[in-house]
Amino acid sequence: MRWLLMLLIVLNLSFYLYHLNHQALPIEQAAGVSDGSGPSSGIKLLSETARLAPRAPSADTDRSCLFLGGFDEESVALAIEQRLLSLDIESQVKNVDEAAGVDYWVYLPPLVSRQASLRQLRELQSRNIDSYIITVGDLANGISLGIFSRRDSAESVVARLNDVDYAASIRELPRTHRRYWVQVAKGQQHLLSDTLLGDLISDFPELEHRQMPCSTIATSD
Repeated sequence: MRWLLMLLIVLNLSFYLYHLNHQALPIEQAAGVSDGSGPSSGIKLLSETARLAPRAPSADTDRSCLFLGGFDEESVALAIEQRLLSLDIESQVKNVDEAAGVDYWVYLPPLVSRQASLRQLRELQSRNIDSYIITVGDLANGISLGIFSRRDSAESVVARLNDVDYAASIRELPRTHRRYWVQVAKGQQHLLSDTLLGDLISDFPELEHRQMPCSTIATSD
């Protein structure tokens, strides 16, 4: 009987330890304990995350250049260019066509044929009206009646022609003026000292100096 009792005690103790071990396992899984073979819990150290690549600085698209000028005559700009080159200051003559107002062109539109336009031209000249046949452009075979710097002068001519049954028109022609500049190369502006600039202004009183976008002025031919 004593051995039977001891056997029952051992069996009960083994059964208790077996159930205790199976209850502890879900608690460990719920707490997020992992042996490394299962899926990760989603928590990462900062050292484990990928670093963001630094943003590259944007290119400076608004860089300007120093220009000396602008002269009506290219020869003056060339003289300044040569002086700068003799001082090892890289430079280049460039030109720009600047707006200088508007002209007003009075004309008669082309007729159905060149012969008809020539007959009209002879009629106008017989009335002592200055007129010329237009030979090129979209108004070819029309008749030019003059180009005027003031609109009221052009309108006056149109009114006189209307009085003799000629329907004249006015076209605006933008007027430009070419000026010449000397562009100092990038990275060499510091070589143009105040003393040198003063000497240039003394020798060329019309000289201007401006910071302008490098691509706005065309190279002089």
